[in-house]
Parts: sequence; C-alpha cells; structure tokens
Amino acid sequence: MFAFKGGSFRDKRPFAATAILVTHPKGDLLIDAGFGSGIAAHVHAQPWYARAPYQPTGTASEQLDASGYDRGRLRGVLITHSHWDHVSGLDQLQVPIWTNAGELRYAAEARDGNVFRTVSQGHEIHRYEFGDTPYLGFPSSYDVHGDGSVVVVLAGGHTTGSVVVFVTLPAGRRYAFIGDLTWQLEGVRQPAERPLLMRKLADVDPGQVRQGLLRAAALAGLMQIVPAHDVSAYDGIPRLSTWPTHTR
Repeated sequence: MFAFKGGSFRDKRPFAATAILVTHPKGDLLIDAGFGSGIAAHVHAQPWYARAPYQPTGTASEQLDASGYDRGRLRGVLITHSHWDHVSGLDQLQVPIWTNAGELRYAAEARDGNVFRTVSQGHEIHRYEFGDTPYLGFPSSYDVHGDGSVVVVLAGGHTTGSVVVFVTLPAGRRYAFIGDLTWQLEGVRQPAERPLLMRKLADVDPGQVRQGLLRAAALAGLMQIVPAHDVSAYDGIPRLSTWPTHTR
C-alpha cells in the first residue's frame, strides 16, 4: 500500500537493491551500485521511518570478483540518482561516478544525500550533460557510446537529476531502467503513482515524476521496464554468477 496508489496492506513484497552490469566494446558500466559493505551505517543514517529491514547478499564488488570479471573493463557507475540504496555499493567500487550537474547539486544539499557524500569521497566524478535531442518522449538525452546502445534521459522529480537509462542489446532487445519513477511494476502497468504521503516524503516534484511515469508506461509494449526495486522486473535478466567468465 506504500509502494503504489491502490496497493494492498496485505500484499507483502521484498524490494531489490541492485547493480546492473552493461558491457560494451568501449568499456562497461554499472547502473547503480546496490548495497555496500557499510550498509548497516547507511541504513542507520536514514530517518527512523525509512530504516526498513534488509538482507544483504554479495556486494556488487564481491560479485564481480567472484565471477572472474576483469575490473579493467569497468569505466564507472552510472547512478539513476543519489539516494543511499542506489549508491551504497560505491564504498567498494573505486571507479568514476557518472552523473549530471542537477543530481550533484541535489546530493550536495539534500539531507538524504549524506550517504552519497560519504561513499563518493575519493571518486572521480564523470559529469555528463544532456543534449537537446529528444528520446522516446523525453525531451533531452545523452548517448553514452554514441551508438544508441546506452542512452540516458533526464526524468527528474524524484530527485533533481534522477534519470532513466535505456539499454539496447545487439540482438535488439531493449530495457528501460527507470530508477524510482515507481517502486513496483504496477506503477507502470496501471499506471499508478505513489500514495500521497509517499509522494510528499520521497519526491521533490511529484508532478514531474507523474509525467515521467506516464512516458515510461507508454513504452511498456516496446521494451522491458525495470523499476529499480521490483524483484519481478528483473525476470529474464541473467545474474552475473550465471554468465560464462568470457562473456562480454
């Protein structure tokens, strides 16, 4: 009932905190960083009402090493936004942080940017800029590799510089990693925004979130939409541990 408008109090679900590895001949990126080794402190840094129970598994860093991944291929972590549950794992990932000017301002000033300010210390900041080129209904975009395989669009509203990351695989399969435009897929399928209290607590501009959510919902028939925290949204995306070590 807290995740989307019209949800049931009896409907109990685990939420995910993930990092997505996107490989590319020009170098790989993680989308978000998942939980890190300092998760206990990161949870404790939140207001009391936001300290949800959690169950850590392997951090992104640990999973990369366990899979035999070549760290030299990793160009950085492209964050959807700077909230703690998307950046906690940066404490073990000494690679550049890819973000935009609006999100950097938000993270520097907002109370819920305190974990980002901690885990980003010592990291290079790779600041990208949005061009005026529209992309799938979003008015501005940034093409990471210049080939359309990874395109970042400004969604805003949840935080000042929150983004959606579109990924197109060589075979044509497409994904939209929408961060926290919604917390569960019902937000896209119905569509349904967060309940009023959650909008007031979680979003800097609920109207902008609503607009981004409607744009994402319009794309649901064209690609796999992946809200960051919905476990079921990752169906069909292979876990790193199942990849052959030579996969690129």
